[in-house]
Amino acid sequence: MLIKVCGMRDPENIRQTASLDIQLMGFIFYPDSKRYTEYVPDSLPAAVKKVGVFVNATGSFIKECVTRYGLGLVQLHGNESPALCKELHEAGIAVIKAFSVESESDLLRTDSYSGYCDYFLFDTKCAGYGGSGKSFDWSVLSAYRGDTPFFLSGGINPDSLISLTEFAHSKWAGIDLNSGFETAPGIKDVEKLKEFIKTIKNIRQ
Repeated sequence: MLIKVCGMRDPENIRQTASLDIQLMGFIFYPDSKRYTEYVPDSLPAAVKKVGVFVNATGSFIKECVTRYGLGLVQLHGNESPALCKELHEAGIAVIKAFSVESESDLLRTDSYSGYCDYFLFDTKCAGYGGSGKSFDWSVLSAYRGDTPFFLSGGINPDSLISLTEFAHSKWAGIDLNSGFETAPGIKDVEKLKEFIKTIKNIRQ
């Protein structure tokens, strides 16, 4: 299972979190986010890839950030079109496209993005662009029949372990952790993350 920790911004907190058994670390380039950052470390442990999170940014800006910060993937968390995903994909950039989910009908939008995204990310539908800290009914994902693997996101916290052990889907690739493990916006509780990741990885290899 892939573990992505998102919304990082503090250098020391980044260093400590990057030492955990995670595969992806997210940096938010959306100025309206409480976790917006202009700091991205030059390097992370070899096993951890940098993910740039964007909301309705232009293709040129995204490409510029990929080059400047050495991003391994980009996550598109707004109303980005399949055409933009295709443009980035054809430029050799790995893409995670986020979708807000409340009911099975919300999954229909994924069809036009298939083939241009490496992963989807299913988040809780809310008024803004993610960051609600609330979860959604994961059972609706049983209706997802696509070929693109996906991340679960939205309100995952230490109390989510039972739900995560009960969830199953052939295309489930990983989880996205953020506000459920914070002491303040952008600051993660490293010990809580460490214990949670150890437990979930023992259950879900």
